[in-house]
Amino acid sequence: MIYELRIYHVAPGKMRALQERFERVTFSLFEKHGVKVISFWEDVEASENRLYYVVEYESLEQRNERFVGGFQKDPQWIAAKAKSEEQGTLVAKVDSYFMKSVPFFH
Repeated sequence: MIYELRIYHVAPGKMRALQERFERVTFSLFEKHGVKVISFWEDVEASENRLYYVVEYESLEQRNERFVGGFQKDPQWIAAKAKSEEQGTLVAKVDSYFMKSVPFFH
């Protein structure tokens, strides 16, 4: 298994709008495309303005097929993203890290 940690640096004043987009649209589209979110967090200090989540995949190929080739190209996602950003972008920057488990930790 591989894991992708995605960190969203949220545009000022847009945290609630981004969370609502995840709740109303993104999670159901993730499910449709087989994108399995393991956990989801936000900063304790609201001033940090970041959202974090980890996704589990069997391989990088599976990730690229499901996330890039499926989810990101889904017309419903493209339309929802555009509508949610009519008043400005919700995410200023995304960091993405790919990780794998170490054999000595269970």
